[in-house]
Amino acid sequence: MTDEDYMRLAIEEARKAAEYGEVPIGAVVVYAPIDKGTRRALAEPRVIARARNCRETDRDPSGHAEFKALLAAARELDAWRLSGCTVYVTLEPCIMCAGLMHQARIDRCVFGAADPKAGALGSLYRVNADERLNHNFEVASGVLGEECAELLTGFFAERRGKRGRQRD
Repeated sequence: MTDEDYMRLAIEEARKAAEYGEVPIGAVVVYAPIDKGTRRALAEPRVIARARNCRETDRDPSGHAEFKALLAAARELDAWRLSGCTVYVTLEPCIMCAGLMHQARIDRCVFGAADPKAGALGSLYRVNADERLNHNFEVASGVLGEECAELLTGFFAERRGKRGRQRD
């Protein structure tokens, strides 16, 4: 599967979030273990976790899609260190989620839409590449970015429309 294929799975999760009235952000974690010596794959990549935003539903400030997906991935691998993992998320992670990715030692993050107001993997910060930290990871941005951005703009436009009609 390609980055676009995995991002489509994250978009499915984002759509589910919207169905629950949550901001439509979805995430998927893919595990692809490699032999550190030879850099060869030890197994086929596989999706080990999926999640969507659930802050409103769970009344949980950490209910971000990628945060929940990383927790599920750690349970699946029975480890806090998520080496060999790539996180696919529809919106550029915030500083909390980028920090968690750093702490979990992921290999890579792929995101769709940039977040100029809170993005921590290129827009406002570059947590993934901060030389002061003890772990860095790769980032690929803009994968199916227009589709990811449209989910968000459509969601908020609909919300504003409903609020406007309630005031009439």
